[in-house]
Amino acid sequence: MKRYEQVVQTLAQRIEQGVYRVGDRLPSIRALCREQGVSVSTAQEAYRRLEEAGFAEARPRSGYYVLPRTTPSVLPKVSRPAQRPLDVSQWDQVLELVRGTPGEDEMLMLGRGIPDLGAATLRPLQRLLATLHRRVDARGLNYDSLAGSRELRQQVARQATTSGCLLHPDDVLITTGCQEALSLSLRTLTAPGEVVAVDSPSFYGTMQILKAQGLKALEIPTDPQIGISLEALELALEQWPVRAIQVTPTCNNPLGYTMPEPRKQALVALAQRFDVAIIEDDIYGDLAFTTPRPRTIKSFDDEGRVLLCSSFSKTLVPGLRVGWMAPGRYRDQAMHMKYVSTGASATLPQQAVAEFIAHGYYERHLHEMNRQYQRHRDILLGWVERYFPAGTGVSYPQGGFLLWLELPGGIDCVRLNDRLARERLHIAPGSLFSASGKYRHCLRLNYAAPLTASIEAAVQRVGETVMAMQEEQAALVS
Repeated sequence: MKRYEQVVQTLAQRIEQGVYRVGDRLPSIRALCREQGVSVSTAQEAYRRLEEAGFAEARPRSGYYVLPRTTPSVLPKVSRPAQRPLDVSQWDQVLELVRGTPGEDEMLMLGRGIPDLGAATLRPLQRLLATLHRRVDARGLNYDSLAGSRELRQQVARQATTSGCLLHPDDVLITTGCQEALSLSLRTLTAPGEVVAVDSPSFYGTMQILKAQGLKALEIPTDPQIGISLEALELALEQWPVRAIQVTPTCNNPLGYTMPEPRKQALVALAQRFDVAIIEDDIYGDLAFTTPRPRTIKSFDDEGRVLLCSSFSKTLVPGLRVGWMAPGRYRDQAMHMKYVSTGASATLPQQAVAEFIAHGYYERHLHEMNRQYQRHRDILLGWVERYFPAGTGVSYPQGGFLLWLELPGGIDCVRLNDRLARERLHIAPGSLFSASGKYRHCLRLNYAAPLTASIEAAVQRVGETVMAMQEEQAALVS
């Protein structure tokens, strides 16, 4: 046996025995050389072979990490929503998910879209906020510009270059979170009773904006790896009077996919052909696991028909409520909608975020969070493989901190949530992410915060409850 093969065998055995668990960082090349008494080239070859065998992956400037023994062998199926415009429902379930604060009544919220709020890289932001509050002057107490802080708009425009966008600060409108950006976009483009095409499953916040504004959702089949079906969308545009297309093409919520760039370009071309606007939700885009981060659809738009929406609620903290949009040719209408809805956004949070980015803290924070979230994804995938029934479909997120599960046997996740509530556990049922309540056999889990033993026990309990429900169904059939 060659020396590198012996090293591969040793590392593989340690992984199989749980010495190195899914998501763990493996020894560096230098450490492996010292431990095994081998050359650098031998250690490098061993890691290359370990990667080929699917045990580990190399991450740029970070090292080698243990992968789930296999990436998900069963992915969620391509969605098959109703092929007609629908009124949106599900408000009661959304309210149940969002009305409680984390930790309230000791309910463990496993499915909420909250980033890691305890990250060490957020401390400079806390210091900036404290400093701003101590030295607050008349400017900090007054309304800011309706468009938002000039300093923040400059930083947003600079940051947008990482996604391929060339924006001027005047192209940017600061909003109260991404939710307001999406709402302003829809109010700018549509009137009650009109039709909006959406990917499916889709973010429940957008679904509820459609409901509130009297709009109809036309859900388009969506692939869990490459996104919205352009073929189905083209047929829908030919058949229905679609006023806007709303998509989350990068680090999608809830499926986690990133649409390949050629498909993003093709989507822009399709919108041009049918003269329809695109609302692009890029709130998770900066949390992509690849470097450089993927381009936005907006970056391919030379007509101003893409309204790009985002915020710092997922990359930093949601409590600041600092979002933004680049509405393109619709800027004047969006500005008017901003004025009649909330007016100027809060001043101090804008100043804090602008300084956080200007000092380089934002890039450092993203670097650390993306490493953490990628590692946590792998750990949670391992837990799902261990604790959930065979045949469970699992997404493979390319960024962000949300995992989508498709349960076998038609398990009802609304009923599952009712059972879990007795044990102070809560998931996000898949029915939240559909206009008509589809995907009741699906659920969303969050892996942002440190995955402690108590979180693992909670995930195990969810899996056990699913299997118990399976057994009950089988007993009824027999």
